[in-house]
Amino acid sequence: MPEADRDRRRRRSPAPAAARPDRARRPAPSKARTRAGAGTGGAFGMSGTRRAALLAMVLCALALSIAVPLRTYLAQRDELRQVTAQQGQLAAEVAKLEQRQAELNDPAQVEAEARKRLHYVRPGETPYIVQLPGDAERTPEEERPAKAPAANTSWYQQLWQSVAKK
Repeated sequence: MPEADRDRRRRRSPAPAAARPDRARRPAPSKARTRAGAGTGGAFGMSGTRRAALLAMVLCALALSIAVPLRTYLAQRDELRQVTAQQGQLAAEVAKLEQRQAELNDPAQVEAEARKRLHYVRPGETPYIVQLPGDAERTPEEERPAKAPAANTSWYQQLWQSVAKK
């Protein structure tokens, strides 16, 4: 029986397209016809104005999504530049202080500093103070500190005040 069904199907199969006059091939639509229809529907079925509005919205969304990270990047780049400059200054200061420390490790340099700044002398030496011609006109009040510390303050308060002034 299956063979009989196959035969029936073959007999009922449609005729080739060339044999059917009602469904004859139609010519491809001309370009003039498709362009005329594009103004009404366009790509994705939208008019030119709608496409422009959609494009503007997409561009605005992209601009807004890029603006915050870009602003953060620029701020961090400026901060990095400032920190790098500050680090360079601190490195120069550290080098200067290390050089000063190396100088002060020498006992001869420490002795010279004590003699110069603190007016120290070795036992048995006689200290001399040389007065220059312009020193004779100065009065002792000019050489004294501008303001004497208050007598009723404690020593640590006087010390703190002297440090705070500088």
